[in-house]
Amino acid sequence: MDYEVKADPLEAAFDAAVIPAAVVRPQLAAGNMADPARSAFVEGYLRKGHEVELKSFAGNEPADGGYAVPKEIDAVIDATLKAISPIRAVANVVQVGSAGYRKLVTTNGVASGWASEVAARPTTATPTFNEIVPSFGELYANPAATQAMLDDAQFDVEAWLADEIATQFAKAEGTAFVNGDGVDKPKGFLTYTAVATGDATRTFGQLQYVPVGAASDFPATNPQDKLLDLVHALRAPYRQGAVWVMNSATLAKIRKFKTSDGAFVWTPGLVTGQPDTLLGYPVVESEDMPDIAANSMPIAFGNFRAGYLIAERSETNILRDPYSNKPYVNFYATKRIGGAVSNSEAIKLLRIAAS
Repeated sequence: MDYEVKADPLEAAFDAAVIPAAVVRPQLAAGNMADPARSAFVEGYLRKGHEVELKSFAGNEPADGGYAVPKEIDAVIDATLKAISPIRAVANVVQVGSAGYRKLVTTNGVASGWASEVAARPTTATPTFNEIVPSFGELYANPAATQAMLDDAQFDVEAWLADEIATQFAKAEGTAFVNGDGVDKPKGFLTYTAVATGDATRTFGQLQYVPVGAASDFPATNPQDKLLDLVHALRAPYRQGAVWVMNSATLAKIRKFKTSDGAFVWTPGLVTGQPDTLLGYPVVESEDMPDIAANSMPIAFGNFRAGYLIAERSETNILRDPYSNKPYVNFYATKRIGGAVSNSEAIKLLRIAAS
């Protein structure tokens, strides 16, 4: 009896070895593929084109169909966009349900006054309300894959699609947030009217620039002083959370600036994940910023969380098209995105000009 009991585990192990287990298809991405909606989207729609829950995304033609990307995939796209698109990482991003988003911004504030215990309280001044309407456009990407690739279980269609869409979206929106003209796309902060007047007298919606005092480059003597002028042109409440924005060529020049005692004004991050700082403020590299040249504005400094608004639809929509580009299957992805300066006092620009 004892012998039979001891042999039972060996017998079970032998049976497991000679009787192959059911073949399990490798999981397409990290996460739980047991989610029926996600499984239907990846396995049914992306790979095979099977009809799943149809969702209309065209505002003027409801019959045109698209499919909402599952939250897990859409989160990957958003995370990659934040890593690639520098302005998105520091701006105020809001999720909206339509392109009719409006934001009210008050100027002058609510006035107050002093009075004795029994004195009358006259009406105080009413603040001025300004409406911010982000310029919207439809951002799209149209990557393609062969049907043979989609039929291959080892091809991670989910990760590939998320990466392709994120990369193409990031390039387009990164440029629009800086230089977009506002026509069917976000309006970039560099396209707003910029004047030299301060916050107290400047028209709402105009940005302030600080001249470097030279026609085509930084002055030869104490160029770092102009950076200090730019920092203090931004009022103290906005300096909490402020960042520098410039391209890598400009940053290469700025990194060589030294104070009178020989110390660099640029400080590298000493801890992994900690950003480099310039005069104590983080530096964001955006290759869409212009180079140093006459009348250009190569450096921005400000609190973009308060100063620039990005409004976007909460879901990326995908339309599978196996017909237009045979033998490839195109995945037409769209997303509605808008952008505008929401507070013109929160962003300052450095201009290469004498005055």
